[in-house]
This record gives sequence, C-alpha cells and structure tokens, in this order.
Amino acid sequence: MSATNETSADEEQLIARDPATGAILGTVPTTPAEHIDAVVQDVAKVQPLWALLRLQDRARYMRRMAQSVIDDFDELRLTLAREQGRPGAEIAALELLAAIDALKWIAEDGAEVLGSRRVGIHRSMSLLKRGRIAYEPYGVVGVIGAGSAPFAQPLGQIAGALLAGNGVTFKPARRACLAGERIARVLARAGLPEGLVRIVHGGAEVGVALAQAPVDKILFTGSPDVGRAVARSCVSHEKEVTVELGGKDAMLVLADARLPRAVAGALWAGCAGAGQARGAIERVYVAREVHERFLAGLIGGARTLRVGDPGDPRVQVGPLASARRTAHVEALVAEAIEQGARLHCGGPVSPPGCKAGCFYAPAVITGTTPEMRISREPLDGPVLTVVPFDSVEEAIALANDSAYGLGASVWTADRYQGTRIARELHAGMVWLNDHLPAPTVSRGPWGAAAGSGLGRTLGAAGLRACAQEKLITWDPPAYRGQWWGPYDATSTRAAQAVAKIRSGRESDRERAWRKGALALARLGARALGRGLPR
Repeated sequence: MSATNETSADEEQLIARDPATGAILGTVPTTPAEHIDAVVQDVAKVQPLWALLRLQDRARYMRRMAQSVIDDFDELRLTLAREQGRPGAEIAALELLAAIDALKWIAEDGAEVLGSRRVGIHRSMSLLKRGRIAYEPYGVVGVIGAGSAPFAQPLGQIAGALLAGNGVTFKPARRACLAGERIARVLARAGLPEGLVRIVHGGAEVGVALAQAPVDKILFTGSPDVGRAVARSCVSHEKEVTVELGGKDAMLVLADARLPRAVAGALWAGCAGAGQARGAIERVYVAREVHERFLAGLIGGARTLRVGDPGDPRVQVGPLASARRTAHVEALVAEAIEQGARLHCGGPVSPPGCKAGCFYAPAVITGTTPEMRISREPLDGPVLTVVPFDSVEEAIALANDSAYGLGASVWTADRYQGTRIARELHAGMVWLNDHLPAPTVSRGPWGAAAGSGLGRTLGAAGLRACAQEKLITWDPPAYRGQWWGPYDATSTRAAQAVAKIRSGRESDRERAWRKGALALARLGARALGRGLPR
C-alpha cells in the first residue's frame, strides 16, 4: 500500500508503513472519537496540581525533555526517517536539532517570558496604584499535529503549553503516529506527572472531536480543510484556537543575488521532505536579467538529486506521503502544461526496489500564470515554478498574490533593500538569503500572515499564546479612589487640568498648572483621605 499509514479493518489500529518500501513499521491503537471527552477530563484532573509548581520548577522538565532527545538521537533519527520517508540527515537537522534547541530555550528563557511584568500607570490617573501582568494557564490545551511536521513543532508546542501550566491532549497526524509515540517516550523519560499529557490517535474525525471536547484552547497544524473545520468548531464552542494551514511559499531572487547560493537554496527548500515540509518553496520569482542563468542552474541541480529509498545515504529526495497526494501533484502539473506551461525536468519515477512508494522527481516548470491552479493551490511535492519579473514591485505583487502567506525569502546582496521588501511581503516569516532556516532560528515565532492562519506557535509569542494574560492591580488600603464619586465641580476642573497637562503644547501645560493646581491638590487630598468634596 502506498500510504504511510492505514487503519485496520476493525478500525482499532493504525498501521505505520515505510512509504518507500511498504514495510510495516509498527501499529498504534486508535482512540474512538466518542472517548475524547473522557481523555480530556482525565487530563483536567491532573493539571491543577501541575499549575501549582513554580515556572522555574516546570522548566526543569523541559531540560529533561531536551536531554531525552539528545540521548535517543540516533534511534529517533532512524525511526522518524523511515516513517516519514526522508533522509536521516534532514530529520536530524529539521526535526531533532530544532527540537533540542527549542526545548533548551524554553527551559532557560521561558520563565522570563512568562514571568509577571509591571504595567505603567500614569500618576495623573492614579497616584498610588500599582499594576502587573500575570500569566495563567488555560487548563487543558489540545495540540493537533501535521504529518509534514512530525516531531519538533508539536513537541515545542507541548513544551510551551506545559511551561505555562497547562495539561495537554495531543493528536499526531495519522502518518506521524510513531513520531507521536516517540514524543510520548520523551515526555515519560522527562518524568512528567502521569496523565498530564495524553496522546490520542486517529484521523480527521478525532481531531475535530478534540476541538469539540472540553479543552480550553487548540493549537492546530495541518491541512486547510481540516484546519478550517477545527477553527469553526472552536469558535462555535467559544474557545481560543491557533491555526497554521501551511503555505505556498515564494522565493524572490533579485539581480544582485549570488546565483549559486540561490540555486542551492531553492533546491534545498523546494525539495525538503520531498517538497512536503512546512514552508517548502513552491514559487520562484527571478529578476529577468538573471533568469536564464538561474533557470539553467536550477534544472541542472534538480536533475542531479537522487530519488529513492532514503535508507540509501545517496538519496536526497524520498517518496510522497500517498498515492492521492501524488495524483494531485500530477494533475496540477498536467493541467499547467495543457495551459501552456513547460516542464523542464522531473515527474513520476519508480526507483529500483521501491515499488510500494509514490515517487516524484524534482520538477522545474516555466510559463505559468497567476490564474493557473499550480500557482494558487498548495502542491505538497518537489515542484518549483519559475517566473521572471521586471521590477521589485512586480515581484512583491506576484508573491503576495496567494491565499497562503506562511513564509517567503528574498535573495539579494543588499540587506537594506531585502529588509524593505520583507516588510512588504504578505507572509508570517521572511528569510533573507535563506529559506527554512531551522534549526538556527528554532526559537522564533512560527505562523502565517493574517488571513492565512490564526496566531503564532513557538518562540516568545507562542509561549505567551499558551497562557492567559491577567491584569492585577494594588492600591494601599487607606487610599481612596482618585476618580471616585461623588462628582462635583472640583472633579471636573481636575479632569480638565489633567487633559491639558497631557497636551503636546507647552502653553496648554503651563495654563493647566496655573488654573488647575488647586483642583488637583484637592483631588489628591481627597484620595489620601485628607479632604472632602467641595
């Protein structure tokens, strides 16, 4: 069977298969959708005790989680590589090193991110009031993972939710069920309280059931269709949700870019995970004056990438996740060619010894237009469309003409211009002279631009998204509210004086002190219990 995972006839087991060879790797029990509520309720019983721990004490568990990944590095690399059909070195870099770095950062700096902070209160509004922002857990957070992000991303989300004091119910993607079990092992080796994190397995129906269960927040990563269903369910149940629906990332190659590096970057980020990685490049826009040279280098490089079973260390591109996904890629490419596009290289292949897998050699296509489906729909395959542009403004417009604004990259020798372009791109993340920079930037926020997703995961923004901000203020017990009633002429004159004191004109401020000083003094005396309204 070409799919990575299948459900047995009795729907009680997920069977994980090597997508390259079809060999069975293992099985995991599925969780019936009707049992999800009970699982969440069990986690909710454990969570309050966990929330009583200090942030620094919870952070110690994140250090143990990182150490567990380090200790099991080779076993994790082999297991994840086989289940995902990806080269072991790619798993090591994009999943394991990224996970270790994110966990170490959460352990070392997370307490400061989630620590209470002072809120400034202008003395004109209250003489003695003090305020702080505290972060409190939601309760139980549901994490729904994607098959294209099997380990580092969900583990970072779980760690962030735990540091904030939450319990977690985690549903891995069907084709990442063994990765989900390895995450459970990492958590167990860290010594987390039993029942604080529960893992449930199944298909989209289990994810929707988790969104409908009594969780307090959902962190979703996955396909647009399922993500929108989950988001609608959360909204209808009045709970918060963070959604990352994937992208159709654009790469902008300016005339002054170093072309060999840009070509290598396009091949790397376009073929990572066989083009199925979160944030993989799909659209390449190249300055017309360097278009032919870039295209020639890209085609030559794509033809040299070996496709096959990633168990062979020479292989750079593994199989696609399923026959259905392969058919979708083939359909979009065929339709584009019918409409006038040109396929320079790539397409379906059958490597020796890999009859069970669905393989697609890296493809380079030119002559596409923005109206074609291949330019608008996510591909999830190693296919790069290359389009020339005549101006930077045109390139920005082309890159922004997409409903999926996850990531983008700009390749240029001019850092100032690259930064300016980055600010104009409709994307949640923009990289200059790089794409998919994990593990080097695994501590930053991850998420799409507005309209292409909701919220951020990972980084400081992701940590704070796992907690609820609460304003806490304090006033001395003998202090009377500065603006309490009963109101009188003194209250009005004092308010007028405060407004003018906050004016940007110096003349207004001087006049306010001359005319309002007496009213302000009476207001202050009243607040301190030394005066009565007049």
